[in-house]
Amino acid sequence: MADTEILDLELIKKRAIGGVVTLTLRTFFVQAFAFFATFILTILLSPSIFGIFFLVSALLNFLVYFSDIGLAAALIQKKEKPTNADLKTTFTIQQIIILCLVSTGLLFSGKIASFYNLDAQGLMLLRILVVSLFFSSLKTIPSILLERNLSFSRLVIPQIAENLIFYTVAVTLALMNFGISSFTWAVLARGTVGLVLIYFLSPWIPKIGFAKDSAKKLISFGLPFQANSLLALLKDDLLTVFLGKILTFSEIGYVGWAQKWAFVPLRFFMDNVNKVIFPAYSRLQEHKEELGKAIEKSLFFVTYFVYPSAFGLVAVIPNLVRIIPNYQKWEPAIPLLYFFAINSIFSAVSTTFTNALFATGRPKIVLTLMTFWTFLIWVFTYPLVKAFGYNGVGIASAIVAATSIATVYFVKKEVNVKIGRNIFGPLIISIMMFIFVKSFLNILPQNIFGLLLAVTAGAIIYFVASFIMLGRHLLEDSMTIVKAIFTKSK
Repeated sequence: MADTEILDLELIKKRAIGGVVTLTLRTFFVQAFAFFATFILTILLSPSIFGIFFLVSALLNFLVYFSDIGLAAALIQKKEKPTNADLKTTFTIQQIIILCLVSTGLLFSGKIASFYNLDAQGLMLLRILVVSLFFSSLKTIPSILLERNLSFSRLVIPQIAENLIFYTVAVTLALMNFGISSFTWAVLARGTVGLVLIYFLSPWIPKIGFAKDSAKKLISFGLPFQANSLLALLKDDLLTVFLGKILTFSEIGYVGWAQKWAFVPLRFFMDNVNKVIFPAYSRLQEHKEELGKAIEKSLFFVTYFVYPSAFGLVAVIPNLVRIIPNYQKWEPAIPLLYFFAINSIFSAVSTTFTNALFATGRPKIVLTLMTFWTFLIWVFTYPLVKAFGYNGVGIASAIVAATSIATVYFVKKEVNVKIGRNIFGPLIISIMMFIFVKSFLNILPQNIFGLLLAVTAGAIIYFVASFIMLGRHLLEDSMTIVKAIFTKSK
């Protein structure tokens, strides 16, 4: 069997582009399904129940960030093919950490539930989420093997199955009035299905072992990488944990609802690109010209779809909330959604560039930036919450997100990247579309038919304006994608 690690530049580019397209096409249905299911859950469940799930998930993420010291990312970023010693060492260290975390989480789960006034169902959800950490840890090595080989068409299958199972179980139980327990059983089903599928698609026999030299090399990259994750924890999830004591569960629910909606464009488009670009950029790190082109193409792909989706969502959300039965309860969260949408717009750019910095072995730069962003979010959030209530969470998020544009400067010091047309073209056209849709909504009937008509007209306006202003750019990228899909690699 040929060594799958030996990939030439053309094959890397084809697999990277093909990976983005494959992930986008294959996950579009499941993302749409997840979006629709979440929408149904927000109709069936109260803001307080949604807030409990949002809070408990943030508590779990606090453990997740300590479940890995960056070894998985180090294996993906590594230039050479990982040895058996690398795999065994990573697996062994991670399992030791996971067992300690799960034991600690279960031991203190009662006290945590008491601190946040969670009932018995909330406590059970917390415990099941903690146990699910063990399932996730067992999937690490098989997932790494697929990512290093850029085999995203296989990697995406367990993710699709997990989402389908989770939301199907959650919605079904919510319809049966299970309340917060709907999430509990959904989490358990998701973890079991994902674990079985990943080992079927990427067989690997778990092995215990430790190699000092291997651990030292992997940790030298992994610790700075994981430090960034720790700061992300402090910036986002730990902040939610803190807010759980100064806001009501309903207000936490508003924050969770607004984030869910505002980040939908990122989940549909940017997440698929991110699954590909870190391993792909890592394989191109010594070929700066090709890396620059790859960054440009991924940046354009993300902004071209995220920007119109974000602006369109902001335009229609007030009408949507008023039109959908039993959905007016979320109207207080609309201003929050606007601020989180600003975050979404900046994240579409900054995430692409932070991945480029990681892939080129510059985790310390991202660590410095993350330290700065974490400091800002904590400095701004509390006083803004005191001044504007729960809306202060969104205001702080928007302010800090605007500073993330600094990532562009650091990447351009390493790689020659043209960003003008890849950012400002889609941005200007999206703003034009937003103005048109808002104007159109004012003259159309205030019902679902009028809303669909406005959305359809906005999409047509966006794509027509795109071909007028970006025609050549769109044609070049379209041809690249078609060649990557249909040209067989040698």
